[in-house]
Amino acid sequence: MAKYSYEFKMKVVQAYMNGEGGYDYLTQKYKLSSRNSLMMWVKAYKEFGNDGLMRSRKNNDYSFQFKLSVVELYLSSEVSYQELALSQGINNPSLITRWVNDFRIAGPDALRPKKKGRKKTLDIMEFKKPSKYAEEKPVDTSAEHVKELEDELLKLRIENAYLKELRRLRLEEEALQKKQRELSTVSEDSSN
Repeated sequence: MAKYSYEFKMKVVQAYMNGEGGYDYLTQKYKLSSRNSLMMWVKAYKEFGNDGLMRSRKNNDYSFQFKLSVVELYLSSEVSYQELALSQGINNPSLITRWVNDFRIAGPDALRPKKKGRKKTLDIMEFKKPSKYAEEKPVDTSAEHVKELEDELLKLRIENAYLKELRRLRLEEEALQKKQRELSTVSEDSSN
């Protein structure tokens, strides 16, 4: 939901246009978050009339060339996003901000239209193909290979048992230290 309704914006802009006060006075009177909002509304109203204050419900599709020319115009001149938006007929200056930031991060390709919708799922034929890993080579079942695997398994079991015992001893030591600290704090409290 928009922070300010069209009617409210129109009321504030009309107050400004009728000379009821300046930006600062009207910002305080109508409890706006910033005077920049009022300034933007007035500029949009002067440029587009009532449509400048309306929140656009339609998504305009801008071409790649248009976006690129707007970004290049912004980067090559010392014009603000608001002024550039008004001069190009765009009612939303933050759109230009996003284009410029995307351009700076990823270059001109970031301004190209993006595909919409969900990505296609894998074709059924892909599932029916045997995996390339299944075709590569058969499993080596020679006695020598089995012996190597058994030795490796034994080493891993020993290492695992060692690490478990080391962890158990650490936990016991920590519990013992905690108990000693508790006893020392109790004895200090009783001596005071």
